[in-house]
Amino acid sequence: MSDAVSPGSETSAASGPVVVLAGGTGGARLARGMLDVAGEQLVVIANTGDDVEIYGGHVSPDPDLITFWLADRIDERGWGLQNDTFAAMDGLRELGHDIWFNLGDRDLAIAIHRAQALSGGRSQTAAQAEIGAALGLTARVLPMSDRPVRTRINAGGRWWPLQDFMIRRRGEGPIDGVEYRHAAAALPSPEVLDAIRDACAIIIGPSNPVISIGPILAVPGLADAIIASAAPVVAVSPLVHGAVLKGPTAACLAWAERTLDSDGIAAAYTPLIDGLVADERAQEIVTLERDVRLDTPQRRREVAQATLAFALGLTPPESSES
Repeated sequence: MSDAVSPGSETSAASGPVVVLAGGTGGARLARGMLDVAGEQLVVIANTGDDVEIYGGHVSPDPDLITFWLADRIDERGWGLQNDTFAAMDGLRELGHDIWFNLGDRDLAIAIHRAQALSGGRSQTAAQAEIGAALGLTARVLPMSDRPVRTRINAGGRWWPLQDFMIRRRGEGPIDGVEYRHAAAALPSPEVLDAIRDACAIIIGPSNPVISIGPILAVPGLADAIIASAAPVVAVSPLVHGAVLKGPTAACLAWAERTLDSDGIAAAYTPLIDGLVADERAQEIVTLERDVRLDTPQRRREVAQATLAFALGLTPPESSES
C-alpha cells in the first residue's frame, strides 16, 4: 500500500532541509512518514556500514531500503523492490553457488549499476542519486560517506562482516566487539555537510544506535558538524514499551553498556541530542512522550509530524538585540 499524500503545512516554520539519520527498517519507516511532512525538503543520511560486494554488484542495503520506502516501491516482506523476481538467484543456485544473501533481479540490477558507476569514477552519492531518480524520488538519500566503511561484529568467538552476522548468525548475541573498519579514513561528503549545516532540524531515526547510527557518527567530522549546526537535534527511540521490535538492538546496547530503555537511548546519543521522542520518559533530557509505533501510514505520518514539531519547538528564539 502506498503512503503517498501531499506534504502538509507542518514545515511552514522550517527554513531548511529536514535531515534524518537512518539505517534499517525503523529509520526507513520514519523517513517515509517524514516525506509526507517535509516533502522535497527531506534529506536522509543513510548508513553504508552494511554494504557488501557480491554477485558482481555493490549492494548498499540501507540507502536502497530507504529509497524503496520513499518511492513507495518497498515489497510487503519489508525489504527489496515490490513484486521483484529471483530468477538470477535461482540460476546461481542451479550452478552450485551458495546463495546466503538473497537479492531480487531488479535489486541486483541496482547493485550492478552502482558497481559500474563506482568503477567508472562516480561517487557513491552520485550513484545513489541516479538510482533515486530512476525510481522517481523527490527527496534526497545521501550515503554517509563516499569512502568505504564496513561494520564488523565480534560474536561467537570470531569477527563477522555485518551482513554475515545478521544472516548467517541471525544477529544472535552476545556481542563481544564492534568495529567500523576504515572509518578513520572516511569523510562526510560535501552534500552531507551542506545538508547538516543548512538543516532546520536533525532527526536521528529509530534505528539501532550501534550498527545503524554508530557507523554514521563514526565518520570523522560528521558528529562535529551536527554539534556545530544551529539546528535542533532529536532522536526517536527504537524501543516500543521497552521492547525491541526487530534485530539485535538489545545485544548491541548491552555491548555498549547502555540500558534497554529511554535513558539508554539518550545516553547513546549524548552530547548530540537536544531531545528524545519515546513512549517512556528519559531522566536526563527533555522527552516528547508519545506512541512511536510506525506500522501504518497514519502512524508514520503522525510520529514524523510530532517529531518535527517537537524539534522545531526546541529551537532557541533569536535574540532581539541588533
